[in-house]
Amino acid sequence: MTTDRAAAPTGIPTSLFVISLLYGGMVTLSGVLGAKQVALGPLAVEAGIFSFLLLVVLSSAVAELHGRAVADRLVRFGFIPLVTAILLTFLVIQLPTDPNMYEPAKAAFPIILGQGWRLMAAGIVAYGTSQTLNVLLFSRLSNSMGRMVAVRAAIAGALSQIVDTLIFITVAFYGEREIGHLIVGQMLTKIVLSIVFVPPLIILFVKLGRRLDR
Repeated sequence: MTTDRAAAPTGIPTSLFVISLLYGGMVTLSGVLGAKQVALGPLAVEAGIFSFLLLVVLSSAVAELHGRAVADRLVRFGFIPLVTAILLTFLVIQLPTDPNMYEPAKAAFPIILGQGWRLMAAGIVAYGTSQTLNVLLFSRLSNSMGRMVAVRAAIAGALSQIVDTLIFITVAFYGEREIGHLIVGQMLTKIVLSIVFVPPLIILFVKLGRRLDR
């Protein structure tokens, strides 16, 4: 007996299996990459945006290939690796450090990976809200824009990044520093990156997903 759609050993479509693995990895990597600020010409943004934009692309690709309900579940399951990574990182930082550990790394590790509770809370809330919004907008736009996948993904990605920026910076820094200029700068940068990176990547992953499911 043959089927039209390839399935992974778990019984789920191969594209969903592969994308889910990559999605879980990007969820945990975003917090690590966010420790570095990168300069892209006149634009400055934390490096975690690149893995976060991949999350936008992957959740949108799942919505296109398997429907909004499945994409929403992917976003919700993303909390599992996110929270697990936070807890494990906290545990490792609390454990005694080997005295023979390479000295610059010994001092840098807790600085790079250690985060206050506000940063951790901001990341969790911003992730859940912005990714859910991205899937909602991407799916709803199909009613008026049909199969214009790249345009739908760019619009949904840019709008969800605006919300992500507002939530993260407000929760993480409100009351500790002036956040107005920080919000505007990060927001504009993320919108530009969403418009530049999301359209070609969503086309790539949708085509790859359909190829895997043949």
